[in-house]
Amino acid sequence: MENRKQKADHQRRVYSDITQLIANPENPTPLVRLNRLNTAKNFQIYLKLERYNPFGSVKDRIAYAMLKALDTKGKTLVEPSSGNTGIALAAVANAMGIPVEIAVPERIPEEKKVILKFLGATLMEADDSLCPLFPTEGARGLVNALIKSPATKDTYVSPNQYENELNVEAHYRGTGPEIWQQTAGKVDYFFAGFGTCGTITGVGRYLKEQNPKIKIIGVEPASPNHKLPGMKRITGLAEEYIPKILDRSVIDDTVAVADADAYQAAINLARKDGIMVGPTTGAILHVALEFARKNRGLGVVISPDDAFKYTSFYQEILNAGTLKEGEGI
Repeated sequence: MENRKQKADHQRRVYSDITQLIANPENPTPLVRLNRLNTAKNFQIYLKLERYNPFGSVKDRIAYAMLKALDTKGKTLVEPSSGNTGIALAAVANAMGIPVEIAVPERIPEEKKVILKFLGATLMEADDSLCPLFPTEGARGLVNALIKSPATKDTYVSPNQYENELNVEAHYRGTGPEIWQQTAGKVDYFFAGFGTCGTITGVGRYLKEQNPKIKIIGVEPASPNHKLPGMKRITGLAEEYIPKILDRSVIDDTVAVADADAYQAAINLARKDGIMVGPTTGAILHVALEFARKNRGLGVVISPDDAFKYTSFYQEILNAGTLKEGEGI
């Protein structure tokens, strides 16, 4: 085969480089129905399994889109991340020959730190919460200092996922159309977490344009001090601290979930339907299951990643013996 970049051949599964495996409407991530965990007869729940992106998460979509648009010549890529965006950026940067540094909260799972180091990314750890309130603190503060300081601003470049409209566009052009096509336009509810807010805004806009009656449900942690990497509590935040790319007009409802309920739902899913997901998916799924008990229709739950990057977190839960008796067995 020739050594130049060719159009992705999804039928034969032949690709010129790893970035061609990132999902798009011609090559969507799977949509899988829940059969045992969801007992509601009038409400189907499907999981959109973003773990099938090449670097293991929904963030693969935005990493490639943002990186393609950056002028990285002679510069080092730097970004704050709770793990998934950092992993995706590091992998794509490696494929493009760009050096990368990732700032992370100390509290992210060790598994994610190992993967980032495995990819060769320079890791900066900040003593902060999983999702800091202020853009000037923690991991975000470290990156802001590098890209704004007179001594370093010319050697670093950041895609800034919290404010980059390409974050939204990647989901408006990719994830949203995939869901619409895969459900044959029958989707009634879309459930997603608040994080950088690119997924819920991009998918929400697209689905609302197709059918304004579709309900977009946002999920957030019940407490700002949570253990759900990648999620952000929006309720109660001053407007200046809410990600600028969030479009509130597409959100129909916001539901808070406790850590315990999120982890319980994720473990139940593995034990009932054999699908292994991260705790953020557990939080979103918990809300979808509550809606299923009271409503009719078809709901799609975005599943940002898998369980494997959170085994140390799950081990704590399993060792603590806090699972509700009889659940998920």
